[in-house]
Amino acid sequence: MRLALLPAAIIAALAACTSGATPGGGDVLVIGAFTAPREALERAVLPAFRAHLRATTGRDVAVRASYLGSGAQARAVMQGFEADVVLLALAGDVDRIARAGLLAPDWRERGGGIIARTLVVIATRPGNPLGLADFADLARPDLELLAPNPATSGGAMWNVLAVHGAACLDSGLDSGLDSGLDSGLDSARPRCDAPAAFARGSDLLRRVFARVIVMDKGARESIISFERGIGDAAITYEQEVLVARAAGRHYDYVIPPRTIVVELPVAVVDAHVDQHGTRALAEAFVAFLAAPAGQRALAEYGFRPATGPLAVVTDARFAPLDGITTFRVDAYGGWDTVTRDLLGKDGTLARVLDHAASPQ
Repeated sequence: MRLALLPAAIIAALAACTSGATPGGGDVLVIGAFTAPREALERAVLPAFRAHLRATTGRDVAVRASYLGSGAQARAVMQGFEADVVLLALAGDVDRIARAGLLAPDWRERGGGIIARTLVVIATRPGNPLGLADFADLARPDLELLAPNPATSGGAMWNVLAVHGAACLDSGLDSGLDSGLDSGLDSARPRCDAPAAFARGSDLLRRVFARVIVMDKGARESIISFERGIGDAAITYEQEVLVARAAGRHYDYVIPPRTIVVELPVAVVDAHVDQHGTRALAEAFVAFLAAPAGQRALAEYGFRPATGPLAVVTDARFAPLDGITTFRVDAYGGWDTVTRDLLGKDGTLARVLDHAASPQ
């Protein structure tokens, strides 16, 4: 693999770095990640990053990585886990760490940002025996569904947005959404924060979650339950299915005609890198993730590119997106609106989950 070059200033700083060194002369980088990129990091990204450092600086790095659900990982960092870098499922989880005073509120402009993307899809049994094609099909009374718990899983939050948004944007397909491209929705396009559209999305969300029979604490645990034979379908990341297929586990998946682009953020935790003396190392790792070599390593394990077209037409790992309309969180006016009206304690999701937990 041809390794991408890091900025010269970062390489120079790394070459001079001695703080946080291991007894063997290497440096230590602590990463707090959510569960989906575990294989990509451990088997592809981190070996390539270490090789790159040895080639460009003559130094090695020992990586200590923790993998939890995104919300749980954010809480761990806020409660004392001294991660130098966080790679989470939701930008909102990084913002929570920022509000705790551990990193700058403008972390996106200070070298962090979206590092990979995937799509919310429907995992089905081989051959898709129930003929599932869209999120609305998951409300069928004869179907048993798996989905992770939105209270503990960042992936579950994206699932909620995918189902809700697919319904609330249903009437606006001819108005032009992203169609698989990396562009946001402007004010002239259909929006989920319009009252009638939001209500339509909430109705489908209620009916779909009524079919959930197991709600595991994380996205990885949920898809493992599905692989064990529980349920007829699961709401999950495309990336999770591709990793499972590469490991020899066989089931199918459907990309609904309208689905959300999952954008995965990375950030340097300022308070910890300054304490550990590892800022240059952490910034080098983030830069490597964004570089071509890092993006190729992530793609090996099912992540679509962080920027540019989502449809990777030259890579057979990824399903084509012909006829697929994608949308982003911009359709709701941003995360503040999503948190208040959909995911918050007084939002639609809380009422949906309360209803699902009530005796019927």
